[in-house]
Amino acid sequence: MFEALGSGLRLVATLDLRLWEIVGLSLGVSLSAVTLATLLGLPLGAVLAVGRFPGRQGAIVVLNALMGLPPVVVGLFIYLLLSRAGPLGEFGLLFTPQAMVIAQTVLVLPIIAALARQAVEDAWREYEEQLRSFGVEGWRAALTVLWDIRFSLLTAVMAGLGRASAEVGAVMIVGGNIDGVTRVMTTAIALETSKGDLPLALGLGMVLIAIVLALNAAAQVIKEAARRRYG
Repeated sequence: MFEALGSGLRLVATLDLRLWEIVGLSLGVSLSAVTLATLLGLPLGAVLAVGRFPGRQGAIVVLNALMGLPPVVVGLFIYLLLSRAGPLGEFGLLFTPQAMVIAQTVLVLPIIAALARQAVEDAWREYEEQLRSFGVEGWRAALTVLWDIRFSLLTAVMAGLGRASAEVGAVMIVGGNIDGVTRVMTTAIALETSKGDLPLALGLGMVLIAIVLALNAAAQVIKEAARRRYG
């Protein structure tokens, strides 16, 4: 085990081309998916927190349930949409990084939206009376609260990034784990472990953990800096 661990560290330290190509693709796919999910999820969560409309409670229940979507089911659904016989088959997206971005976005969106809804709802209790006195309601109120608690929402975004970066099932189905095309860190780790290539699997695992820790540390530093500045 220690020999494999040492070999994995050497792959990372010597900037092994194969390893870092996989890392680069993984970051591109996950960050793209989280960006899309954030742009859609934050406004959705804010509207559900601030808005009062028929079916709101039902929508919240569904959104919370979707946080636990099984990745393989999402992968199967996206596969059917993008396959040649599917409604989006003509675009030829199956087994491409774009298909993986779509699958991860579907998985991450409910997480970011649900956590944002809770955060905005908590803040809305404090701001509601003041905003209504200024005649700010609906979308304007939702966006105002979103902007005011923007640094607190980093937690929701980081949770989404954690889900995206750890995803295996859905991206395996829609991406195909094609070497040099759609092989990301998680699928590569699963494949190399099954093949017995532990150094590469361990090297990718160490990089994955380091990336997640670094991003969360950066988010915490930003939140603390914002708290000191804005109180």
